[in-house]
Amino acid sequence: MKNSLIRVICSSAFVIALIPFASRAFQNAQPATAKQSATQQATKQDHQQMMEQLHIASLRPGVNARVLGETNYDEAKANPYPNLPDPLTLKNGKKVTTAKMWWDQRRPEIVEDFDREVYGRVPKNVPKVKWEVTNTANQHVGDVPIVTKTLVGHVDNSSYPEISVDIQLSLSIPASAKGPVPVIMVFGGAPAGSAGPPATSPSQQGSEPGPSWQAQVVAKGWGFAELNPGSIQADNGAGLRKGIIGLVNKGQPRKPDDWGALRAWAWGADRAMDYLETDKSVDAKHVAIQGHSRYGKAAVVSMAYDPRIAIAFVSSSGEGGAKLHRRNYGELVENVAGENEYHWMAGNFLKYAGPLKWGDLPVDSHELIAMCAPRPVFLSAGNLVDPAIDIGHSDAWVDARGTFMAGVAAGPVYRLLGKKDLGTTEFPAIEHGILDGDLVFRQHSAGHTPNPNWPYFLAFAEREFK
Repeated sequence: MKNSLIRVICSSAFVIALIPFASRAFQNAQPATAKQSATQQATKQDHQQMMEQLHIASLRPGVNARVLGETNYDEAKANPYPNLPDPLTLKNGKKVTTAKMWWDQRRPEIVEDFDREVYGRVPKNVPKVKWEVTNTANQHVGDVPIVTKTLVGHVDNSSYPEISVDIQLSLSIPASAKGPVPVIMVFGGAPAGSAGPPATSPSQQGSEPGPSWQAQVVAKGWGFAELNPGSIQADNGAGLRKGIIGLVNKGQPRKPDDWGALRAWAWGADRAMDYLETDKSVDAKHVAIQGHSRYGKAAVVSMAYDPRIAIAFVSSSGEGGAKLHRRNYGELVENVAGENEYHWMAGNFLKYAGPLKWGDLPVDSHELIAMCAPRPVFLSAGNLVDPAIDIGHSDAWVDARGTFMAGVAAGPVYRLLGKKDLGTTEFPAIEHGILDGDLVFRQHSAGHTPNPNWPYFLAFAEREFK
């Protein structure tokens, strides 16, 4: 009894002693929590404001991958809208039979649909960007010496000085380069020496054995650039009144066909291309774009809209990226239209989560891939383990098969333009990609990460760059 009483007294004293520390910890946590709450509230208000513009009372809810049985991973239920828009049929019903008809008539129709209904329009009055090299440093990637330039793209904000946009970019070139070299431009990762944490997710950085993607790139004698999307446009709805979108709109809400974050990030990649074309160390005819997950979406959008980008590595892009919108598998249109993700898209996209259906979309993601033609595209994803079984090693949410199907459906455009498409409708086994065309696909078994596919992409790019 005496020992028990002592334990109670000691335990009580320990708890009392912790109170000041807990109080300080709570106080220290309050600013971050308050900031997060303010962001969420501003996002909710902006989302609601867009719904009011569209005269939409409610949206169908998205699904939660972590709730057993809520997200569909049954292929038998995955295609409620099996009929895709034909990329080679004009809106008047006439078939596209020549490359000239594609470029002059059909492709502009597809671009207009994506601009109006999916990703939004880039305004005509977007300010110019002035690039500044803020630092040059001799560094190493592994044992390879490189020269890294840290750059800032200052966006002219004279029309609305309340908002400043400074695009963060770094460019690393092997020190031994004797002339211009190809460059792989990657979404994510704050440049060396810049303030703030890197934008790259842990899955992009990865921890798989073997050399980093940067080391693999410089081993080929190429350079790499890292573009920080957050320096262009914030990755939340509250940020739509700031960044490049907010600057152009002078802090006011978007209209339904205004651009979202994906198109803004792609615009940032366009501006990075402007700089790379002026840098004598860069072979600007051989610049690739890469992104993973949400930045995989940005990569395929960038490739589709900027013809100067030579090749794309689109990793686990999922809904809103290369996955077909008309698929009931993993993430849905409703998820992307919800408060957490709607800022990626044009406001008009919300209509297809209520009252319209996915099948009402005038375009689908195979036509986004077709907009990249005839340039080479490497589509990729991780494995399809059901997250309810093994959430730590699954990439099912991004629907690899839906991405493959989009690639198949883009094939007729590649063939029309004299290029080799996937060449099959049979979904390949994991670790057995289709890699011998201009439009290729590979799925690996390591979950939500691009890293196992880097060697295959670089081999693909090397073949195309010759």
